Amino acid sequence: MPSEIKLMIVDDHDMVRLGLKTYLLLEEDIRVVGEASNGKEALQALARLSPETMPDVMLLDMMMPIMDGVETAAAVTAQFPSVKIVMLTSFLEEDKVVKAIEAGAVSYVLKTISSDQLVHVIRSAYNGMPVMNSEVSQALTRGIRQRTAQGEEEEFTQREKEVLMLIADGKSNKDIGEELHISIKTVKTHVSNLLMKCELEDRTQLAIYAHRKGWMDKSK
Repeated sequence: MPSEIKLMIVDDHDMVRLGLKTYLLLEEDIRVVGEASNGKEALQALARLSPETMPDVMLLDMMMPIMDGVETAAAVTAQFPSVKIVMLTSFLEEDKVVKAIEAGAVSYVLKTISSDQLVHVIRSAYNGMPVMNSEVSQALTRGIRQRTAQGEEEEFTQREKEVLMLIADGKSNKDIGEELHISIKTVKTHVSNLLMKCELEDRTQLAIYAHRKGWMDKSK
């Protein structure tokens, strides 16, 4: 355990900051050296601190006005790379978890975390060790999979996109072959490739995928 962990708390709710500070005062190895109500204030505060008073760890709220948690995490990581970031939030959205980690957060934890668990997360972050509960880990996994699936559409060939549109339109392999003037065997190959790229299991899921992407909206 380090002799002292310097901590900054960034949250737009005064009572949240006060509650965190009040509890953390009980920890001999943690000292709150700064606080801010949004990312802009946090960056300004960091710029005023000397290397000796620079926080080791920042507790950072995800949802804030002016400059949110993801923007702040990215800026702090770029300008003050020695500061380890723990994202503290009430929301568990897959995309936000991924963005927070990409922006440089060491850990992402829910505000429902217990006091003892939060202290453990802070100490772990100080040592560069990520800590996430099972809910956050699962959300991160889902978010990465969604990101991958969304990115795959850019890797579809033109023919694969045509096959996917026809699948979504309810066409059979035979109908698709006739419309595109290709063999049923070739159609099946395209369908297999689409299932693999989208990480889906059947034609119905492919059809749903195309509709969700808005590709079947004739008004677009």
